[in-house]
Amino acid sequence: MSKTVTVTLDTGILHLDIDPGHIPLNRLLGFAARVSSKRKFLLVSKVLGKHYPVSPKLMSWSYRALARMVLNRGAGAGSLWIGMAETATGLGYGVFEAACREGAEQALFIQTTRYHLDGIQRLEFEEAHSHATDFFLYFPERRDLREQFLTAQTLVLIDDEISTGKTFLRLIKAYQQVNPGLQKVFIVSLVNFAHPDDRASLENQSGVAVEWLCFRQGLLRFEDSQNVAIDNITVNVSGNGGCKKALLAWPGRLGLDAPISLETDVFNQLCSNGFCRDQATDSRPILVLGTGECNAPAYLLGRELEGLGFKVKVQSTTRSPIHLGNDIGLVSQFKDNYNDDIPNFIYNLNPDDYRDIILCHETPLCASLNDRLQAWQAISARFEMQPNILHPAKLHFFKTG
Repeated sequence: MSKTVTVTLDTGILHLDIDPGHIPLNRLLGFAARVSSKRKFLLVSKVLGKHYPVSPKLMSWSYRALARMVLNRGAGAGSLWIGMAETATGLGYGVFEAACREGAEQALFIQTTRYHLDGIQRLEFEEAHSHATDFFLYFPERRDLREQFLTAQTLVLIDDEISTGKTFLRLIKAYQQVNPGLQKVFIVSLVNFAHPDDRASLENQSGVAVEWLCFRQGLLRFEDSQNVAIDNITVNVSGNGGCKKALLAWPGRLGLDAPISLETDVFNQLCSNGFCRDQATDSRPILVLGTGECNAPAYLLGRELEGLGFKVKVQSTTRSPIHLGNDIGLVSQFKDNYNDDIPNFIYNLNPDDYRDIILCHETPLCASLNDRLQAWQAISARFEMQPNILHPAKLHFFKTG
């Protein structure tokens, strides 16, 4: 029997009819109001590591659990795993990595992105309700990965939450234009609130077998408050359309056929750049903060530190504008570090809650990053991928001040 949850937001009232499940909903989700005229509510994940600080251990659990669901349902060799920008790029990579460690063979991971990369073939589609609607899925540049990308019989599509599934349908249809041999699609999410009619429409229009996998599911309905003062608030979330090749280092946008590992001496490098090993005098956790679409390196570093016995939380900045209130207790706004001159946000961050903040980023240091580093007295950790993907990735640490 379903359970009904009603949440009052500044933008309206959200009604959720939740199917029975093993994981308490309040362990998975909070709620907030979006700054958007298209969709005025947000499901705030408590396991994703985006709007809430989350332990690497909890993130790892969610990755393994979702990966096992897919593998237990028979995802064969040569599958293509896609994480959805920006919110689920870290989730997508984490599920792919867990699947590889659980025995997935010849799996390929790639994430969608909102950034332009000139000279690389891509698929384009929209997420109509999003704060930034245009998405790109680039073809891998490596010849062997490109061949795998174009011939995969199974797609594993990964997002944090699903409300209608229409974005996935657009992606599936775009992908079928370059790979008509697609046979099976797994739609994987932390929670799924797609209506049965929307699910049936996706399955019928895609013309392939579809399985939906998640932790909790149900139906949702939103009553718009028509609050003019709130509804008239707008935030610029459109980039300048410039090529970002020189700024991007995380390889997930162009395809990964194996998990990323960090250099074995990453902890010693961190300690030589202002990080204190001693936990006895300060029991607060460490925050490892990712940036936008490049949030997986923060998880990788956070997991490394947690494995050494440190208390760690992982979180990420985002381009998604959200109203203060409900499960959004604090808002910090600053300019992006991708030369788009648009606002970025970090939610629910009180720097005093942490003994150290480590800011993981792929772009060069710039004014906006330096401002954050100095304000938080944080350590910079710039991600660099080695030319050979089999070699460990490097984090360049730098302590301001």
